[in-house]
Amino acid sequence: MKEGIKRVLYGLEEGLCYFSLLCLAVLPVVEVILRTFLKTGIPDSSGILVHLLLAVGLLSGMITTKNAEHLSIALAQTFFKDKLKSSLRVITCCLSAFVLTIIAWSSISFIKIGLIGRMIGFIPDKVFASIIPVGYGIIALRFARGAPLRGKAGIIPFLAILLGTFFSLPVIAKAVWGFDVPPFFDSLFDTISLLGYYVRTPAVCILILAALAGTPLFVVMGGLALLLIQASWGEIDVVPNQVYIALTQESIIPIPLFTLVGFFLSESKAGDRLVETFRSLFSWMPGGMIIAAVAICAFFTSFTGASGVTILALGGILFSILSEHIKYPEKFSIGLLTSSGSIGLLFPPSLPIILVGATTMTNIMHLFLGGIIPGIILVAALIFFGIIISVKFKIPVEPFHLREALRGLKKSAFEIILPFLLIAGFFSGILSLVEIAAVALIYIFIVEVLIHRDIKLSGLLPLCRKAVPIMGGVLSIIALSMALSYYIVDTQAPDRLAQWMQATVESKYVFLLLLNLALLVVGCLMDIFSAILIVLPLVAPLGQAYGIDPVHLGIIFIINLEVGFLTPPVGLNLFLATYRFKKPFLEICRYVFPFLFIQLAVVILVTYVPWFSTYLTRFF
Repeated sequence: MKEGIKRVLYGLEEGLCYFSLLCLAVLPVVEVILRTFLKTGIPDSSGILVHLLLAVGLLSGMITTKNAEHLSIALAQTFFKDKLKSSLRVITCCLSAFVLTIIAWSSISFIKIGLIGRMIGFIPDKVFASIIPVGYGIIALRFARGAPLRGKAGIIPFLAILLGTFFSLPVIAKAVWGFDVPPFFDSLFDTISLLGYYVRTPAVCILILAALAGTPLFVVMGGLALLLIQASWGEIDVVPNQVYIALTQESIIPIPLFTLVGFFLSESKAGDRLVETFRSLFSWMPGGMIIAAVAICAFFTSFTGASGVTILALGGILFSILSEHIKYPEKFSIGLLTSSGSIGLLFPPSLPIILVGATTMTNIMHLFLGGIIPGIILVAALIFFGIIISVKFKIPVEPFHLREALRGLKKSAFEIILPFLLIAGFFSGILSLVEIAAVALIYIFIVEVLIHRDIKLSGLLPLCRKAVPIMGGVLSIIALSMALSYYIVDTQAPDRLAQWMQATVESKYVFLLLLNLALLVVGCLMDIFSAILIVLPLVAPLGQAYGIDPVHLGIIFIINLEVGFLTPPVGLNLFLATYRFKKPFLEICRYVFPFLFIQLAVVILVTYVPWFSTYLTRFF
């Protein structure tokens, strides 16, 4: 009976999430059709879409927690023994349950007091917002249940929930009595704030260590936001307020939609078709298959973002062709594919570029244009190196067959024209970014399910079950990163840092060098979405102080983080390659080193020649 109820609740949770995603994809397309043919639109479509995004963000976060797939730093899983990992898992679960319990309770206060109350279509916004306390409450319970403890010790994580409830008493009282709370709760608020003030430094250190031990990054960011706001006698219901703001931004809607596009591409045979096509087009020239491999990786990564889907989806087939059929050295093939796993982040419709634009309020179209030339340089550098290796090892070329090339183009034509259709729709001004993402998803659904029939209708549910945890991990980080960013900006830390940096470092070029070094470290320690939301608000005023164009700064930021994926000791692509190619971590690092050196050279070039990032923006 209990298991049956649990299955029904899980099914309801997934069903609501998938329904919200479906509406996110369909409503913008309906809006385009109505606008084009009837000169009208859906009433309050923008409000409906952003609140559907809020539902997707929390529901996917719940599913990600159930699957234990939240983004975290992988040190604990990589370098610690099983017994120690189990102990650390208990600590991270208890900490997560504690932090998220506080956020859940403070969300109730935010909804009652912070939301004015307006109708979204025919539904009050407070109904949509109720997913915040429900979502974080369920996530807290799932972390408590996920602790590897048995018997009487199993109660420990639930004590963490009780402790979180105790620390939430002032905000619970605020939800009950409004601003006129009884004196006891005012005193308790002051006591907790005073405690936070005195322990804030060691507590911040503990949270950072917890992140290194494997605590999900969104929990660490939420914990830091709660701690620092409470220690400054602020109201902690600011945290769910920022969650609501973050997950009701129209510019964030393309992230889950393009994530689904990436999974449709990776779960279908699109990769095989593209490999066959590019091989037939380029394998007649020295390094031709290198051109094909790098171009395909760039194509996939531009849609999948920094999730590592490219390495996992294409690594096997490309490695087989490069090393087993064409006879490139194994270490070269692994190094190339590992370093190409994030090479498309500078090309539209790159999710990190969208997030940079939303974070810095920079024109996203200009950022897309700014990334094209640096992206081409990065791709060309890897291809040039591949051609040199091909000549050195006398890799044989294959004869060109026009009929085979045309057959390949015919097979993969629908996938090849997708980015051109999106670019044309966006830069022509016909479609908004949200509409482009929705059109892309509908288009790729028609291509892969109805035309090529690589994915059966019965396979849509398993595909969504793979994609939703990735969305949940990213959107959970975006939500709570916004709360931490709010505290950082509210304390005027970016402006003070800019003033100190200007007084300490006079040269713009020295500053850029220091920025590169700092971002490489950030890129190897944090996922790209966390880095954009936490570090970029600190860096943006510095760029302004030194007269750096915001588009150029955004491209510098992304290309450094992109290279950070290859930087030991914890570059994400290194771990994914270790998993995919079944090689020791240190060997992967050694294979990647020449490619890392090449990409670092490109980073320096792009950093010190702003023309590459700003030239195309002059035409729009």
